[in-house]
Amino acid sequence: MHDIKIIRDDPHAFDAGLALRGVEAQAGRLLDIDKKRRDALTRQQEAETERNTLSKQIGRAKAQGDEDEFNRLRGEVDRLKSVLEEAGEEARHYDETLNQHLAALPNLPEDGVPQGESEEDNAEVRRWGEPRAFDFEPKDHVDLGESLGQMDFEKAAELSGSRFVALKGQLARLERALAQFMLDLHTSEHGYTEVSPPYMVRDEAMFGTGQLPKFAEDSFRTTNGYWLIPTSEVPLTNLARETIHAEDTLPMRMTAFTPCFRSEAGSAGRDTRGMIRVHQFQKVEMVSLTDPENSAAELDRMTGCAEKILQLLELPYRVMLLCTGDMGFSAKRTYDLEVWLPSQGTYREISSCSNCGPFQARRMNARFRKDGEKRPQFLHTLNGSGVAVGRALLAVMENHQNADGTINVPQVLRPYMGGVETIGG
Repeated sequence: MHDIKIIRDDPHAFDAGLALRGVEAQAGRLLDIDKKRRDALTRQQEAETERNTLSKQIGRAKAQGDEDEFNRLRGEVDRLKSVLEEAGEEARHYDETLNQHLAALPNLPEDGVPQGESEEDNAEVRRWGEPRAFDFEPKDHVDLGESLGQMDFEKAAELSGSRFVALKGQLARLERALAQFMLDLHTSEHGYTEVSPPYMVRDEAMFGTGQLPKFAEDSFRTTNGYWLIPTSEVPLTNLARETIHAEDTLPMRMTAFTPCFRSEAGSAGRDTRGMIRVHQFQKVEMVSLTDPENSAAELDRMTGCAEKILQLLELPYRVMLLCTGDMGFSAKRTYDLEVWLPSQGTYREISSCSNCGPFQARRMNARFRKDGEKRPQFLHTLNGSGVAVGRALLAVMENHQNADGTINVPQVLRPYMGGVETIGG
């Protein structure tokens, strides 16, 4: 969420930032609402001051026995009561209107983010690993999983509809192994604290990280008003809400392995085959809370933590700096990790690491206080997939497959698989 004070200071810069996100100029309308709100507050404050002055005069008139003056002053106080109520109601109305408008606007891109409209305009930063040269025609993960009898989309559809899958046997264990491996690496080597958060949250939590109000249709809601989390970024980041943190507790780094639920409302017709885009999936998430001076370095660090996962899994990938038109709503800078999928002959997103600056913290009132300073500041929040377990599963299947349809288990996962070296052998 944006700070109206910053918009007042430089409305042209604000509109220029929105233009990069494909949003029309908003500063004029916002400042007009803000002026009406401030005018109402001024009238309210002036009336309050006048009422206090009159109250003192009423006391003197009463002490002097001046009944006419006493009644006149009481009449003025009654009039001011009406002014106070009207001005207060007007101020609340414009305050609510202003916040509604601000809440609907995306974060502004950071300097250096490439300008563009879609993923075609993203900038490649680096690559790691070489795609494997197969001496046979590689299968996609659906054919591999179904031929092993361990991946069932048909029965899952009978239970839940399209975009669901049931994993069995060694593939189900491989999914679990991937999650355990990621959590162990992030907690033992990368300095993240493991958290087991709620899977259902209230409106306030979804608002805090930017899913509401704009993207309500992309998530699932229960009949009693809870939201199924689209990512554990939501509960993890909101653990800091409505709190002033000490500077020496920063950075706060958290990780969680949770199911994630997404309606995929805006993806009709996209990736309908397989596990690329499903309604329920597993993900290991990373969240960092830090001070403004260190948030840029924290984003680089977080991205490196996700990269290490792919390197140890021996999966070729590339790092992409997202353009202004492809970034998420709350992000000011985002790196996507895209893993190589042999069946598609291209790279597909498996992790997204973003720096949101104070945008989310302002929505959830998450602050910190520097040592020796009285005035608290908003935290900078960062989040990243560390990584999407389902996509890691299919990437391992496709990149480590054999001609006979078996799948080699990456060395780093074998301890989690009870020593199993090959699935389907």
